Amino acid sequence: MIAIKTEQEIEIMRQAGRILAEIIEKIKPMVAPGITGKELDGACEALILQYGSQPAFKDYGGFPCVSCISINDMVVHGVPNDQVLKQGDLLCLDLGIKYKDYFSDYAFSTLVGSPKPEDSEKIRLIKTTQKALKLAIAKAKPGNTFGDIGNVIQRFVEYQGFNVVRDLCGHGIGKTLHEDPKICNYGKRGTGEKIVEGMVFCIEPMVTMGNWKLKQANDGFGYRTADGSLACHFEHTVAVLKNGAQVLTKI
Repeated sequence: MIAIKTEQEIEIMRQAGRILAEIIEKIKPMVAPGITGKELDGACEALILQYGSQPAFKDYGGFPCVSCISINDMVVHGVPNDQVLKQGDLLCLDLGIKYKDYFSDYAFSTLVGSPKPEDSEKIRLIKTTQKALKLAIAKAKPGNTFGDIGNVIQRFVEYQGFNVVRDLCGHGIGKTLHEDPKICNYGKRGTGEKIVEGMVFCIEPMVTMGNWKLKQANDGFGYRTADGSLACHFEHTVAVLKNGAQVLTKI
């Protein structure tokens, strides 16, 4: 069952999303060659507490860290470690917080260091995934279906020569981190449940440079591409209002 949020609930989630966006904007400049995932995770935790919020991911299903940091062929749920980031790595940082009993979730991907000519396909992968999210958000309005969201992501990504992950998806969010519905990054127009005003959910395209099939990482948390190809991930928390979607995870 998909929970419909009141205006008051959406306002609290708007506050949570703004806090999360501000935290992410302070983390982005730290992503550079020489830093480790553990150091980024520590900075995320310090900022979350500084803003009077709580980490959403730590201890969720046993996950040991505050953030998910996925590098190169790691699609999602990478555990931050002592691996030093190198020039040209493709990094995704996924972060969630709990604020006034409501959750917010946000992910971005970026190239580590200054782009080089050999990074052109990585940049195109990042831009494609980011644009797919933008197109999907535009479909998140009353009267459309969740199939419309998945369809626009899939069509755009595949047109660019990449693939969308099938085994993981977006999700509803509110007083729990993961609620109904599941929001696939593929699908057919007009299928699935109707989108209505008051829904709040996370849209998160996960895009691979090669095959879309995944394998679980040795730590039991992360998911890698089965063929070792690069992967990219963006995510926003959005609320469905009368005239369309509002991105809550923004300043």
